[in-house]
Amino acid sequence: MEYQHDQVYEPAEDTFLLRAAALAEVRPEDRILEVGCGSGAVTAALLGRAGSVVATDINPHAARAARERGVETVRTDLMAGVRGPFDLVLFNPPYLPTAPEERIDDWLEYALDGGPSGRETIERFAADVGRVLAPFGRILLLVSSLTDPDEVRKLFSGFGYIVLLAAEERVEDEDLIVLRISRDLCRCAGCDD
Repeated sequence: MEYQHDQVYEPAEDTFLLRAAALAEVRPEDRILEVGCGSGAVTAALLGRAGSVVATDINPHAARAARERGVETVRTDLMAGVRGPFDLVLFNPPYLPTAPEERIDDWLEYALDGGPSGRETIERFAADVGRVLAPFGRILLLVSSLTDPDEVRKLFSGFGYIVLLAAEERVEDEDLIVLRISRDLCRCAGCDD
């Protein structure tokens, strides 16, 4: 199957910011998973810099585009069917607040439509990422000021994570933010005694 270029999210400011944060974060022994890899621009930049690199995307055109960049890519919804553990999980989710009447009903929509709050896919990711994350693993998550980063921080905190700022950049009328998320290892049973 030849992929349709117009159905793949092209690298843009958010891609470049996540890629820069990932290059600063990666360690040679890391097992890396990029969720929703799009064109594969972020994951491809990490090839040869980590122990292993794999990506997922629900969009068949994106999975094909990433494979053409040399990235081992699984076509799946988020992390469905993927087993860890991974030391570094990357995700540039669909974060644009999107009303039902604004939906475009094509493959590219999976890269853009964050639901009414902009956090619909982020919420699904937060609920499942712990299943594939190594105990001392890290997550780099790109969000936008349109998505309400404070709500995203609260969401991950509720799942037992610590959220720090890794990078940010102002682009037109929004702030792009990369959050570095890791397990709060002090929030264990008996730690509050």
